[in-house]
Amino acid sequence: MNTKVTGLHHITAIASEPKRNLEFYTKVLGLRFVKKSVNQDDPGTYHLYYGDYAASPGTILTFFPWTGIARGRPGIGQAYATAFSVPFGSLAFWRERLTGLGVAFGAMEVRFNDEVLPFNDPDGLHLELVATKENDLRPPAPSADVPAQFAIRGFHSSTLALRDHQPTAEMLVDGMGYLLLGQTGHRSRYTAGAGGPGTYIDLLTEPALPRGINGAGTVHHVAFRITDDQNQMAALTSLQERGTAVSPVIDRAYFKSIYYREPGGVLFEIATDGPGFAIDESVETLGTKLSLPPRLEPQRGQIEAALPSLA
Repeated sequence: MNTKVTGLHHITAIASEPKRNLEFYTKVLGLRFVKKSVNQDDPGTYHLYYGDYAASPGTILTFFPWTGIARGRPGIGQAYATAFSVPFGSLAFWRERLTGLGVAFGAMEVRFNDEVLPFNDPDGLHLELVATKENDLRPPAPSADVPAQFAIRGFHSSTLALRDHQPTAEMLVDGMGYLLLGQTGHRSRYTAGAGGPGTYIDLLTEPALPRGINGAGTVHHVAFRITDDQNQMAALTSLQERGTAVSPVIDRAYFKSIYYREPGGVLFEIATDGPGFAIDESVETLGTKLSLPPRLEPQRGQIEAALPSLA
């Protein structure tokens, strides 16, 4: 029984300085700051969320920023690159914008008929803008700095760097309902659900890549969308039947999650679409207060006092 994963839900990475992280993703990339919370397993650390206006699944990049943490190295055994979908023809705008803001970027490449612009965030996290010819109707987050015709629509894909792609491919296809879409060079692309930007997982077996080292500038986990609790329980059962070590369901307040590692070592999560990020803030005021899950609310004063300022 395959799980009914419909695409990417969120991607969580590690950063060092929280204020710098906030400024980069909101000011440089034009994403909306949609949730200011804490790492539920380490409440002395922020959990910062960026996405579209409504904090829709498939648009949410989140960070655990530990001040002073050593920089990691993206590489084999990790989610190597995080790609955002932008409209076709918009990369000239982004090259000019990144140049003006002092953000270095790599040479544009063509991948599966789309134009790809690689660059890094201040911690060295590998990012890509994919100017896709596919129809991506997701509305961008309103931004004073990035015109809507060039703006990020949400995730395009996540690239996993692997020594051997076959075991991971088997988990994606047989265990999670993904389909092989195409191959080029050392890269294989898989899609789920209705397909299109926001669903893609690329498996990259580039021999020259180093082994990844966890730290600032690396991805902590990749989360996949599932519609509801019932399908999530079916996913959990399916993974267990495959012999995968998977966590019990964990209530993260804004969604429910299960966690497991794919054969190449990348931490996967399957997260429900609901209840969503507007359960403790209105959509209009998302990201304007420190949001805590109910179990941590009694510790609000202590938690707020320990967190660094984002102003």
